Amino acid sequence: MKLARCGFDIAKRVFQVHGVDERGVVKARKTLARKKVLEYFAQLPPCLIGMEACGGAHYWGRELTRLGHTVKLMAAQL
Repeated sequence: MKLARCGFDIAKRVFQVHGVDERGVVKARKTLARKKVLEYFAQLPPCLIGMEACGGAHYWGRELTRLGHTVKLMAAQL
């Protein structure tokens, strides 16, 4: 599946992924358990991932960057 951008919502046990293609058409809406997150993103071609900045976001940002994705952290006000 080719995604241009993903929104990644971090929680304690369950994570939400919302992905769109280049035209903004929704291609992925997925709920992932913590242990499945890296497995899921490892299968995707590199894309832009946006997530809310928080304590855990920095960890996930580093891990997703290692997989080749571009990660942008956003302030909670946005």
